Amino acid sequence: MARNLLLWAVIAAVVLALLSSLPDTAGGSSDLPYSDFITEVERGQVKSVQIDGREVRGELNSGDRFTTVSPANQDSLVEMLESNNVRFSIVKPEGPSFWSQLLFALLPIIIILAIFMFFMRQMQGGGGGKGGPMSFGKSKARLLSEDQIKTTFKDVAGVEEAKEDVQELVDFLRDPGKYQRLGGKIPRGVLMVGPPGTGKTLIAKAIAGEAKVPFFSISGSDFVEMFVGVGASRVRDMFETAKKQAPCIIFIDEIDAVGRSRGAGIGGGNDEREQTLNQLLVEMDGFEVNDGVIVIAATNRPDVLDPALLRPGRFDRQVTVSLPDIRGREQILKVHMGKVPIADDVDPFIIARGTPGFSGADLANLVNEAALFAARSNRRVVTMNEFDRAKDKIMMGAERRSMAMSEKDKEMTAYHEAGHAIVGRLMPEHDPVYKVTIIPRGRALGVTMYLPEEDKVSYSKRYIVGRIASAFGGRLAEEIIYGEDSVSTGAQNDIQQATGMARSMVTKWGLSKMGPIQYEEEQQGYLGNQSQMAHISQQTAREIDETVREIIDQAYDVAKKILEDHRLQLDLMKDALMEYETIGGDQIDDIMEGKQARPPKDWEETKAKKEQAEADAKAKAEQAKADKASAKAHEEKHAERDQADEAPTDKQE
Repeated sequence: MARNLLLWAVIAAVVLALLSSLPDTAGGSSDLPYSDFITEVERGQVKSVQIDGREVRGELNSGDRFTTVSPANQDSLVEMLESNNVRFSIVKPEGPSFWSQLLFALLPIIIILAIFMFFMRQMQGGGGGKGGPMSFGKSKARLLSEDQIKTTFKDVAGVEEAKEDVQELVDFLRDPGKYQRLGGKIPRGVLMVGPPGTGKTLIAKAIAGEAKVPFFSISGSDFVEMFVGVGASRVRDMFETAKKQAPCIIFIDEIDAVGRSRGAGIGGGNDEREQTLNQLLVEMDGFEVNDGVIVIAATNRPDVLDPALLRPGRFDRQVTVSLPDIRGREQILKVHMGKVPIADDVDPFIIARGTPGFSGADLANLVNEAALFAARSNRRVVTMNEFDRAKDKIMMGAERRSMAMSEKDKEMTAYHEAGHAIVGRLMPEHDPVYKVTIIPRGRALGVTMYLPEEDKVSYSKRYIVGRIASAFGGRLAEEIIYGEDSVSTGAQNDIQQATGMARSMVTKWGLSKMGPIQYEEEQQGYLGNQSQMAHISQQTAREIDETVREIIDQAYDVAKKILEDHRLQLDLMKDALMEYETIGGDQIDDIMEGKQARPPKDWEETKAKKEQAEADAKAKAEQAKADKASAKAHEEKHAERDQADEAPTDKQE
């Protein structure tokens, strides 16, 4: 408040000084017009005159005082006064005061300082307090007191092993003497490692919520600034503040932004980042002991961290937060389903079985999308149908029903997806076909979804070959039906995936005749980890290419034979897709038995909606056509009227 008042006072002083320094150029009004003043002088009625700039003040013989304004050129005025023997005096002009001169001298410096402070505040995030211009080295960590953190281990599901690993941190923060009596030392730092969305930040908040201790939260990127040394200063300030609140927790999210290996970049890396990392290493395990301050960090890139950061005494404990298994997904779904009204037909276990590879964040998004679908349908509870639609949207992409496709394109897409489904159904160890659709979703014109029966952590050679063969099923179906010259470009992504799997079989997984040798290695670069060929000879590279081609040709021939032997099923599935647009496991079972596919369970409702949408579109098109015809007739009528008005009448002629 005082700072704002001082600022306004300075602004007011500057304005007043400027106004007072401006010359008075206004003509103003005078008691006596200048022409009358000349007349009175010539008549000898003016007793005395005082000239102050252009203002002329004087006294008449009668004793009356007057004021007038003279022209800019006052030489004639002086001559006139002298010739008429009028006594006059000239007022000496006053120069600017000392304070005015001082203010004008300091004004440029004040403006430069104000601009500098403005830009510093912008770079520091603006505002007062810790974001002020004189607080470059202040920590940006946000402090959450024990009363502000409501998250506990009850809110964390699906990561039981990770919860057990960090349980002793809670015990230590609650009762440090229990460990200290036996000479035990709690880890200085705990590194949460896992894919994005698995709940690393949530676990850290739950630790603070269970232990009821202050919780400092900061991102790794908050340490790095354009000025060298600012990040190190912020690290020092953060630990100094944390020691005053001990016991407490410091949580650093995305620590790989500041903890990357030193010297990995060209020219030794970024000096600011390395200084920040050095200071962090010293604070965690240096001469000064930060007892009661536990650092928890999270990253999904542990491979790029500096080795000094991971040694005992610093981040000497790594807690792996992996993707949840089927039981973990069920528990996570129950946590999120407790926040929305759920119908009786919703079974979390069935949903968990159908969402392999989903993280905790993905499952939260699934529940939210299902609730949004239910709200659009004006339902009071979320049913299993909404969860199925939400799962399809997340896994296959949003439907694009507005996309116009010709019957020929739809038929080719139906054959393409049918080829994927039939080959995938008949290849050994392949994931079961879950759903086939020719409704455009995302960037794809059609989608064939495979759903594993259980979570997989490794894959056999037979499984990978089956995936390669099913990837070529769509292209082969087009080739069998329309011929080689009519194959479309829709198989681009399929070819890319098949080629990538075949090359990985040869160069990474040792699943080919080239033997169990790694010919391709991951190398860290500025764009992340990139696969690069190891130091191999040209002959070995040629053999790798030939082996990849051999694997693809074999899978291609197997898929082609399957489709040629099941031409009936190919046509039946095409017909079902053309009629129903989307088919599931029951319809695929009927088709593989050589029978017509039964209608889907919700076909009547879907058919009614589709017919209504088509009717609405037709009515809209007819209305637009009628409006266009009416507008055209209206224009023709106006044209005839204008032509009639322009035609000359007999009278005019």
